[in-house]
Amino acid sequence: MSRIDETMEFIPVRIAVLTVSDTRVAEDDKSGEVLVSRLLAAGHELADRRILPDERAEIAEQLRAWCEDGAIDVVITTGGTGLTGRDVTVEAHRDVYEKEIDAFGTVFTMVSMNKIGTSAVQSRATGGVANGTYLFALPGSPGACRDAWDEILARQLDFRHRPCNFVEIMPRLDEHKRRK
Repeated sequence: MSRIDETMEFIPVRIAVLTVSDTRVAEDDKSGEVLVSRLLAAGHELADRRILPDERAEIAEQLRAWCEDGAIDVVITTGGTGLTGRDVTVEAHRDVYEKEIDAFGTVFTMVSMNKIGTSAVQSRATGGVANGTYLFALPGSPGACRDAWDEILARQLDFRHRPCNFVEIMPRLDEHKRRK
């Protein structure tokens, strides 16, 4: 079963947080603050934090820039994963992904079902990998960010998590680009 192996050393990862919103500013970015407070409390490093409007090209451009930055291991976005016309974060993520982590959305839906019932079907949370960087798109509500962090990301971004985790395979994410 899933567990933390306390005999192993914790390895902090460098995480960038992007809030996608046409209306939020730093002072009222509750979802971004949930993510930042949790990642710092877990012992990770905040590599960068930004707020961008719901513009697909701008979001994808920022994701690509962070994926090119060797000082960033993980990008978490919040907002823009719903079904309305302005919700384009998932499309921007998919413009950048080399590989999608299909089960991330599935597991997030399972977690959400336990919290909000069938309303979980309205979320399009997603995860993927690009240029050796993990990317996760979460809904814009503080509750959804808490659920995703507490139930999925806190464990998968902890090297000590067993039987496996995202951190232990980080060095191999871009192995296909190396010379043989």
